[in-house]
Amino acid sequence: MDQQLRRGLGVTDAVVIGLGSMIGAGVFSALAPAAAAAGSGLLLGLAVAALVAYCNAMSSARLAARYPESGGTYVYGRERLGPFWGYLAGWAFVVGKTASCAAMALTVGAYAWPEHAHAVAVAAVVALTALNYLGVRKAAWLTRIIVAVVLAVLAAVVVVSLNGADAGRLALGPDVSVTGVLQAAALLFFAFAGYARIATLGEEVRDPARTIPRAIPLALGIALVVYTAVACAVIAALGADGLATATAPLAQAAPPLAALVRVGAVVAALGSLLALILGVSRTTFAMARDRHLPHALAAVHPRFGVPHRAELAVGAVVAVIAATADLRAAIGFSSFGVLVYYAIANAAAWTLGRKALPVLGFAGCVLLAFALPPSSVLAGAVVLATGAVLYPVSRRAVRG
Repeated sequence: MDQQLRRGLGVTDAVVIGLGSMIGAGVFSALAPAAAAAGSGLLLGLAVAALVAYCNAMSSARLAARYPESGGTYVYGRERLGPFWGYLAGWAFVVGKTASCAAMALTVGAYAWPEHAHAVAVAAVVALTALNYLGVRKAAWLTRIIVAVVLAVLAAVVVVSLNGADAGRLALGPDVSVTGVLQAAALLFFAFAGYARIATLGEEVRDPARTIPRAIPLALGIALVVYTAVACAVIAALGADGLATATAPLAQAAPPLAALVRVGAVVAALGSLLALILGVSRTTFAMARDRHLPHALAAVHPRFGVPHRAELAVGAVVAVIAATADLRAAIGFSSFGVLVYYAIANAAAWTLGRKALPVLGFAGCVLLAFALPPSSVLAGAVVLATGAVLYPVSRRAVRG
């Protein structure tokens, strides 16, 4: 059975897929809770999140160029730190990002048809899973359209918000605290985390040693410019206190564009969901190929060149969660798990030399993980401990 994926993505495709994850639903919802945590220090939190993301991105880029396989940090941890750490990274990613997939699907439902949010969420998962099944190039093509629409909506929001805004609201006030800034950074970090999709698609990228190190920092840089512009415009329009209490901050900052923002949020969430399903299915495929998950999921479709069984399995699980659950409580452990995933990536990059950025990235991930609310840390730790307990079972399957 063929277990190698087809290489068809260039630099532009990889950048677009990364942007589809980063410039997603987070920009429509993450700013308000971050402002509630940091107050007028929101932009400092954004800077801290961007710094940690940059360190992680450079570590991921170096590792992905050396190990151009599907699976991302699951592969890097396995090759540089040992099988257990690779397994733990893969477990954290699959569990955490499966919850994130369902959250994005529910975001689509909440904005598109609030009275039937669960049904719309399931329909979105089914449709995007079917698209992914037809090949990663088709998914990349759709992501280009989604990214273009979302960027256009955000540009319009920035222009309208700045009309009559007060630039003085961007100044730091007496409410700024280190704890608040770090918690805001932990919330905003996930606005930048989409560059992992580029690494997890490493086996489907042409000339990965050249393409991945170019695509990851380029996508991150574009996302940082976009988020900074939107954050500044919204703060200037609403103020930190107004942003903290806003239920739809971008729509409230630019009232004439409320309907357009609603459409943009749906499109952005669809883009994030599409990219998330791609990433989770590739890590599932890689772990199944190594028999840490059922080996039947390691099949590659003979015509479309995609891990079709892994995609169907991920789509089915996400659809069930989206149909039955309110994922607000799950977001905490998802966030904690992703920070653990990147901490392992930085530890793996540390073994390659040039240690300053991996050390800074590792320390930043640990700091932000424990800046999350205690309930989130506890839930994430329980999920990771469950994975660790299951590891000996998977090892026996590998040896068998």
